[in-house]
Amino acid sequence: METLDDGIYQQYADVVKRFLVCLTENPDLAEELTQETFYQAIRSIGRYNGACKLSVWLCQIAKHLYCDHLKRQRRHPTLPLEGLERAAPENDGMPEISLLRRDAYVSIHKAIHSLREPYREIFLLRALSELSFQEIGEIFGRTENWARVTYYRAKVMLAERLEE
Repeated sequence: METLDDGIYQQYADVVKRFLVCLTENPDLAEELTQETFYQAIRSIGRYNGACKLSVWLCQIAKHLYCDHLKRQRRHPTLPLEGLERAAPENDGMPEISLLRRDAYVSIHKAIHSLREPYREIFLLRALSELSFQEIGEIFGRTENWARVTYYRAKVMLAERLEE
């Protein structure tokens, strides 16, 4: 059984943070939840039975923490002001190309986040967190085949939305 030392944090922190960035769309919140994920993992390492990869177990903890965060937000909503300073696209000498890139990015981002669950989460786990279908299936308590089929369906839905 593994213990959560600095080596484990170094090995898995980036995977957990990328997963949370995909879910939250907020790097600062993702960083905060990543720290909380490892804190909770240390507290409950005795319950880790090795039935799944450690990265899968950590992502499950992260997902639950994010869901708890959303529940708290619903009870106590705040006006998010983050991102206003990032609203202007980068100007790399060709503002037209920069605007086109930004529009394409925004369209893709909106299309991904318009997918209903579990399609959105599975797409993000596979595409951005680069988890295997087996790991994704374990996170959801399903089979590897279920994860493959759901990911394929998510890609089809995403392609249809981007064509519109």
